[in-house]
Amino acid sequence: MTDITVERSNGPFGAVVHGIDLREPISAALADRLRGEWLTHQVLVFPDQQLGFAELEAVAEAFGPIGEDPYFRPIPGQSHVVALTREADETTPLFADVYHSDWSFLASPPAGTLLYGVAIPPVGGDTLYADQYAAYDALPAALRERADGLVGIHSARRGSAKQGQYGDRDTGRSMAIIASDDAMATQTHPLVRVHPETGRRALFCSLAYTIGIEGMAEDEANMLIGELYGYSTAPAITYRHRWNRGMVALWDNRCLLHSATGGYEGHRRELHRLTIAERVN
Repeated sequence: MTDITVERSNGPFGAVVHGIDLREPISAALADRLRGEWLTHQVLVFPDQQLGFAELEAVAEAFGPIGEDPYFRPIPGQSHVVALTREADETTPLFADVYHSDWSFLASPPAGTLLYGVAIPPVGGDTLYADQYAAYDALPAALRERADGLVGIHSARRGSAKQGQYGDRDTGRSMAIIASDDAMATQTHPLVRVHPETGRRALFCSLAYTIGIEGMAEDEANMLIGELYGYSTAPAITYRHRWNRGMVALWDNRCLLHSATGGYEGHRRELHRLTIAERVN
């Protein structure tokens, strides 16, 4: 087995994996080791990689099947890899700068997301992560008991519908976003999700995609979602990830929220992305 070392980040979670060249085939034994570290640390970072599209897909597949990205067009010539790009002179609103779990509006949201740094600005562009295990654990007992019994309503409509933030009126954006009436659809998930592999409870709601709560009036639901969001994004449970070129980051959508940040005006930024679906046993 490859002799890797795993170094904890300087945040409350996350780890850096050293001693691995992701261009090399990942054995079943190594994949199991890495998956265990992923479940433990929630974010795994692999610095100093040099990966092509096929190699990037092979890394993702070591953790599970490649997932779907319903509102992105892949890079031309690719079936799955998406480019998250912002040009140096771009003035459109920043994409995904609200904490969220990727594609929570799907019936089976992705287990993980993988990003690879291609063009990294010298300042800004960090990714923020927030630990939803810790958010759930921090809830007052009465609020925790209330949340345990509720079901959230998720939708992509705020961003990806034709009238949404990234819809027909969003012009001049370099990212290949697909606006669609399909984004008006809704999907339900418990507000508190039991992680299918660790068995731990985590909050599973966000301002980006959770548009309501089953059986609750809109105003009451919005107030509760906002209250939970305060616990979900408390500074004590967040980790700021600084990117470098050639860096791979893989995170667990089932127990984390994440958010983009700006601060790199005048510099180009590009990362390549894949989502990872739940494994079928």
